[in-house]
Amino acid sequence: MHKLLEESPGKKLLLLGNEAIVRGALEAGAAVCAAYPGTPSSEIANNLFFISQEPSPPLYFEFSTNEKVAMEVAAAASAAGIRSLTCMKHVGMNVAADVLMTLAYVGTKGGMVIITADDPSMHSSQNEQDNRYYARFSNLPMLEPSSPQEAKEMTIAAFDISEQLELPVIVRTTTRTSHVRGPVELGELPSNVTRKGNFQKDPRRWVPVPAVARMRHKVLLEAEEKARGLAEKSKYNFSKGQGSLGILATGVGACYAADAIHELGLSDKVKFLRLGFIYPFPNQILLEFMQGLDKVLVVEELEPFHEDNLKTLAYENGLDVEILGKKSGHFSRLYEFDPGHVKEAVAKAASVDYTPPVMPDLSAIPELPMRPPSLCPGCPHRETYNGIKEALKALGQEEKAIYPTDIGCYTLGLLPPIQMADYLLCMGSSVGTSAGFSVATDHKIVSFIGDSTFFHSGIAPLANAVHNEHKFCLVILDNSTTAMTGHQPNPGISLRPPGYDKPRVDIEEVVKACGVKNIAKVNPYKHKESLEVYKEVLAKDELSVIIAEAPCILYLKRVGGKK
Repeated sequence: MHKLLEESPGKKLLLLGNEAIVRGALEAGAAVCAAYPGTPSSEIANNLFFISQEPSPPLYFEFSTNEKVAMEVAAAASAAGIRSLTCMKHVGMNVAADVLMTLAYVGTKGGMVIITADDPSMHSSQNEQDNRYYARFSNLPMLEPSSPQEAKEMTIAAFDISEQLELPVIVRTTTRTSHVRGPVELGELPSNVTRKGNFQKDPRRWVPVPAVARMRHKVLLEAEEKARGLAEKSKYNFSKGQGSLGILATGVGACYAADAIHELGLSDKVKFLRLGFIYPFPNQILLEFMQGLDKVLVVEELEPFHEDNLKTLAYENGLDVEILGKKSGHFSRLYEFDPGHVKEAVAKAASVDYTPPVMPDLSAIPELPMRPPSLCPGCPHRETYNGIKEALKALGQEEKAIYPTDIGCYTLGLLPPIQMADYLLCMGSSVGTSAGFSVATDHKIVSFIGDSTFFHSGIAPLANAVHNEHKFCLVILDNSTTAMTGHQPNPGISLRPPGYDKPRVDIEEVVKACGVKNIAKVNPYKHKESLEVYKEVLAKDELSVIIAEAPCILYLKRVGGKK
């Protein structure tokens, strides 16, 4: 039995923040969940997947082809009265945003929770966007936990809030809250969860043609104000202490700030406000908090979300309070915080002496060699890259070739000695940008995309390339798994985890259906055979697709049992 299915109310388990979210969803009676994997959210989807494989599983889960589809699956289940959840990393919300903005208008029935996992410092991401702005953009409620215990509790609360407002509720985590471990007290698991609901037709709600959307926008704004009332009363928004300095903190920054206040001996000199129900802004709480304060230090990672709101609120209400944070230089808009950084900022704001601890002298220890990430030994992508490079060299085109690449472990083709990654934007961009390069330059264009990424967002731009007669070679690196995020299945896998019996979608057939005429399939480990195919395909000045098919070496060892 999966550990998160343990029925021991009151017992404490040491869980990741992401595992706590799963437990919260189970205790809340979530019955339909869908996701596309993306770090730092991946453990949520992985655990839901394994739980769904249990005998008599308590929920339905699927790895959808992308985040947009996952949100649509969850939204429809909610419309049928079933509690649902979808999770994604921060850039995944960009993919799902088309759904999100209109879903806010039509609303929900069964509770629906959207987990967005932000990645300050970009540990595994191509940007550092702050998804709190999606709550403001879509007028939807947002909660932000600061510990695994809160992650579980807020997930449960989010389902209740969703049903109360008939809106999806967003729960925002960051890498630290997703991946920290902490004690989590188990609650009761419901015994009466049903996966079958009843959708009641109502086109004047569920079909947002302009006339309906105009009416639903008003409903959304009214619900947003109801949500603000809930935020004002939320137990996740609380203050303690008193003094002329106020500190407002959210997320993991609240933990660092609380520690700093205690360690600097400021407990009786600082008024501390922790926000957990972070949007809509609980303006009444904030106004009461600012009363009698000379200045407020805002501790929040990434953008000045609350800092800007406090400044506006103080100005509109004639409060003479100095708001400190990112724009005052106490914090940076770059990267994640650490306890020392927050402690230094608190000391500066409180005008108390603080000397950072002296680092030990390590000059006698030789410097460790750099160990940058790289493709695994034996990775089939290495063989594909090397073969393509050799073929282009033989054709005299290596120097002028442009290599658009995509999101996956093969992005590491950027590094020496391969160095075959020249341009990257987002999932699926290798195909669309190849089209742009093909019309804007006379270079040979050879692009790379993984099998999971191809299903995620590579098919539509490939159809576009066929229709508009773009000329480039797309290499689909098919290693039969979603390798970078932990070997999750995708529609094209041939090497399957035990018990996984979903139908396979053949990549070659999809490529043919898009209208590509010049298609070749190779086993990159068969170097001589593959090299001849590469030369033949790359010599042509037309749209072509090479499918390099060989399983991820680590996945093969794990699932296939081979050495």
